[in-house]
Amino acid sequence: MSTADLPYVLAVVGAGPRGVGVLERLGANAAELLRGRRLVVHLVDPFPAGPGRVWRYEQSPLLRMNSMPEDVTVFTDDTVLIDGPIRPGPSLIEWARQVREGELGAEVDDSLRAELEALQSDHFPTRRLQSAYLVWFHRKVLAELPAGIEVVEHRTRAVRLEDGERQSLWLEDRAEPLEADAVLFTVGHLDAEPDDRETELARFAARHDLAYYPAGYTADVDYSAIAPGETVLVRGFGLAFVDLMLLLTEGRGGRFEEQACGGLKYHPSGAEPLLHIGSRRGVPYHAKIGYRLSGKPLQLPRFFDAYAIEKLCAVPGRIDFRRDVWPLIAKELAWAYYSELFTAHPERVRMDYAVFADAFADTPPGELDALVARAVPAPDDRLDLDRLDRPMAGAEFGTAEEYGKELREYVEADLNRRADGEYSADLGAFMALLSVMGQLPALVQTGRLDAASQLSDLDGWFLGFFSYFASGPPPRRLEELLALQEAGLVSFLGAEMRVSADEERRSFVASGASFPGETEARTLVEARLPEPSIARASDVLLRQLRDSGALGEEAVLDTVTGDRLLAGRIHTRVSDGRMLDGEGRPHPRRFALGPHTSARSAGAFTRPRTNAISFRQNDIVAREILKLVSGEDG
Repeated sequence: MSTADLPYVLAVVGAGPRGVGVLERLGANAAELLRGRRLVVHLVDPFPAGPGRVWRYEQSPLLRMNSMPEDVTVFTDDTVLIDGPIRPGPSLIEWARQVREGELGAEVDDSLRAELEALQSDHFPTRRLQSAYLVWFHRKVLAELPAGIEVVEHRTRAVRLEDGERQSLWLEDRAEPLEADAVLFTVGHLDAEPDDRETELARFAARHDLAYYPAGYTADVDYSAIAPGETVLVRGFGLAFVDLMLLLTEGRGGRFEEQACGGLKYHPSGAEPLLHIGSRRGVPYHAKIGYRLSGKPLQLPRFFDAYAIEKLCAVPGRIDFRRDVWPLIAKELAWAYYSELFTAHPERVRMDYAVFADAFADTPPGELDALVARAVPAPDDRLDLDRLDRPMAGAEFGTAEEYGKELREYVEADLNRRADGEYSADLGAFMALLSVMGQLPALVQTGRLDAASQLSDLDGWFLGFFSYFASGPPPRRLEELLALQEAGLVSFLGAEMRVSADEERRSFVASGASFPGETEARTLVEARLPEPSIARASDVLLRQLRDSGALGEEAVLDTVTGDRLLAGRIHTRVSDGRMLDGEGRPHPRRFALGPHTSARSAGAFTRPRTNAISFRQNDIVAREILKLVSGEDG
C-alpha cells in the first residue's frame, strides 16, 4: 500500500474554540486542497471539545463573559479576507434566538433554559451558556465535515512528543504513542510555575504559616482555605480580580439586592473575607460599553494601516514603540473618537466635520492638541490618553478613606459614562483599538521593533492598556464592587501598590502611592494570569519540548547590547504558524496558534464583521496543513 493510500494523521493538542476553529477551516478548504486523500484529525484535550478549559460548563454559574452576545461569533463573514471559503453562521445572540425558536435542534442543559429564554443582545451571558454555544459549534463542524475527514477525540492530556519518520505523541492514558504526520498546538493561555519573586513569597509564606496564591486562572484555584473575616491582600484589579471577588462573596452565600433608588446592596453570609485591593493604576478595568455608535460609519484603519507600517519601516534604524509607533496609534484612536463625536454629537463641537477631518489628517500626531482645543470646547469631550491610562497618577490623599471615596466616585462616573450614549465617542476609540490589534502582528513580523521596546512597551504596557480600556468587566460587576465596599468587605490600597514580606512582623505588608499607611495580612493573592513564559511553562508537554530544544521561545535581538531578549511566547513563523525550534528553525510538520505565540492574536472572542485576525490565521494554517496532506507542500 502506498503512502497516498494511507490516511494523513493530524494531532491537535488543545480542543477549545481555537482548535475547533481550525477544524472548521480544514473542512471548509477540503474541497479545494484535500485532493481525495483521507485526513484523520485527533483532538487531544482533557476538557470538552468546543468549550475547552476556559469555557467548560463545569464552573461556577456566577462567572460571566465580559462580552455581549451580539459581539461574539465563531463564524467567518464577508469581511474576513482569507483564501478559503466563507462559511457564515450565527453569532451567540442569533444562536440563542434560533434555539428558542426551535430552529437548530441544539441541546441546552435545563439549568441554562431560563437564561437562554431571557437573553438579550446587550446582556452578558454566563460562561456556561457560552459553553453550550461552543458545544453546538463543535457538533456542527463535525456534522459538516466532508467524507474525507474523520475526527477522533481523546479526553486526556498529551505528555510527550518525539520527532522521527512520523510524529510520536504520547497521551496520558495510553502506553503506546499516537503516530501523527503533523501536530497543531492550540493550547491557549500558558500556565506557568511561579517566577523568582513569587517563589520568594511562597517560601516566606511557608516559613511563617501564611497563605500565598501566585498568578493563576482564578476559576481553577482553590481558595477554600481563606477563612471568613480574614484580611486578604489582592494584587490586581482586572478580570481575574472580578472572578475572585464573586467567588469569595456571592460564591460563599452572600446576596446582592437591587435597590429602589438604584445600585445594589450586599447582604453578607458571614463567610466572606475582607479584601484589600491594589494595582499599578489603583483602579479597576473600565466597564464594558453598553451603547452603539450613532455617527457616520468609521473608516478603519485610517492612520495605522499597512501603508503607515511600511512608511515607518522605510526609515533606517530600530523602531521604538513608544517614540515611533504609539503616536500613530494615538492618532488612530483620536480619529475614531472625534469622528464619532463630530458626526453623532455636532452640537458639542464648533468646527465643520469635513474641515476638522482635513486639518486632523494634515496635523502631525504630536500637534493635535491645539486643533482639538479649537474644535472641541468642553474638556470632558476631549480624548486624554495619558489621563485615561493613569487616572490616579500624582493624586495623593490623606487617608485610605479619602482614597476610597475618590475611587468610588471614579467608578460611578465610569459606569455612567459607559451607559450614556452621549459619550459614544468612547466606543469610537474602542473600535479603533480593535483595529490596531489587527495591524500589530504585521509590524512585529518586520523584525524592526527595538527588542527592549517590544517587550516592555508593546507586550507589557500597550497590551495591558488594551485590556484595561477595552476588555473590562460587565457594568454590574463594578456595581457589585461598590456594594461590597459599602458593606465593608472591600477596601482599596491605591495606585503603585507595593507588597513586602516582613520577616519581623511575619506577615505580608502592602502600601501604595495614593495615601500614607500600611495594611498587614497573612494572605496575599495575585489576581492575574501568569505572563507568557516558555521558561516557566508548567505543562509537561511544553516542558519536554523546551528542554529538548524542539520548542523555541520567541527572542528579539537588542542591537545595542547584542543580547537576545526572551519574550516568553511560543516561537512561530508568523506567516504560516509553523513552530520554530530553539535555533529558530521552522518545523515542517508542527504548528501553533493562540495568544501566547509570536502571532500575538487576541485571546478574546471575535466580533462579527471585523475581519478578525484569528480567522485569518486559522485559515492560513488549515490550508498549510491541507497542502501537506495532498503533498503540494514539500
